[in-house]
Amino acid sequence: MASWLAIEAFLAGEGTLLDVRSPAEFAQGHIPGARNLPLFSDLERAEVGLTYKQQGSQAAVQVGLALVGPKLAALGDALLAHRHAGGAGPLRLQCWRGGMRSASVGWLAETLGLPVQLLEGGYKAYRRWVLGCFERHWPLLLLGGRTGTGKTDLLLELDRRGLAVVDLEGLAHHRGSSFGGLGLPPQPSNEHYENRLAAALLSCAGLSPIWLEAESAQVGRCRIPAGLWRQMQAAPVLEIRRPLEERLSRLVAVYGVQDPEDLAEATRRIARRLGPLRTQEALSAIERRDWKEACRWMLDYYDRCYDHELERRRPEPGAAHHSLDLHDWDEDRSATALQQHQLQGQAPVNSEGVIEESA
Repeated sequence: MASWLAIEAFLAGEGTLLDVRSPAEFAQGHIPGARNLPLFSDLERAEVGLTYKQQGSQAAVQVGLALVGPKLAALGDALLAHRHAGGAGPLRLQCWRGGMRSASVGWLAETLGLPVQLLEGGYKAYRRWVLGCFERHWPLLLLGGRTGTGKTDLLLELDRRGLAVVDLEGLAHHRGSSFGGLGLPPQPSNEHYENRLAAALLSCAGLSPIWLEAESAQVGRCRIPAGLWRQMQAAPVLEIRRPLEERLSRLVAVYGVQDPEDLAEATRRIARRLGPLRTQEALSAIERRDWKEACRWMLDYYDRCYDHELERRRPEPGAAHHSLDLHDWDEDRSATALQQHQLQGQAPVNSEGVIEESA
């Protein structure tokens, strides 16, 4: 018999996770790692919903049965395939509220002799759990720095070393500026961004500190949840610094391979903020394929924004703000210096990337 599990036990399971909601529901947001096995198409779901509204529950069930009947064999084949591909563990099924859709597919799986677990409360309960995650206390440590200092690359290196890292930009598929989406996949919905953030935080549970980039509240179209954002405002910040030429080289490596017209369009989008001189000089440099000069004009603008934000946003009481010069060091050397800095307090780091002992 299928078992119904609360959210944390359900998420901790090992079997294949199947979301039986419609494709549009799944695209709007789903449990990370879930696969979509829709009981109804988007049009079929709309038909069942309209029937329920106009004629009541019994008529809607009859419509649903008529729609699903011809698909039972194909659904059965899909369940068997997912079970064999998923290895150990029962199939884990969920719909919107833990209602008839997941129960129906669960019945079919049981009829085929497959072990099944169902999510109590469905995706709706999962979303309550997600939002609750951001209200829990998390031991955050923010990595700050101007555009081009390589914060994301450094966080990825810390992650490779096994430290607790939540990549706010990577989860959003955006680098956080007008140019931030170039060369990246489409952004998730804000709902699914929250789901991905919650999963990332959950993977860091029990570890300290959890490294995040010191972002603004908006990462492209995705917004950092209010509960997590409040904690970021109160968290300590370690600001990394690099020479201007090193920052320019890093930006050219990222954006010099992008389509010139896409770069020009992103520049035009912020023309009012750049001002006519910076806009024209940057566009001229892009047209000449002089990526370094184009980035130089952009940094002139973004550095002013960064300085303004520092003046406007004073750290909350108890929120420490320290800085560390990383010169032109690569990610491996920079990450070592960062770890030493974090482990040994604010002792200075010398030009070799080694903590200097105080006298």
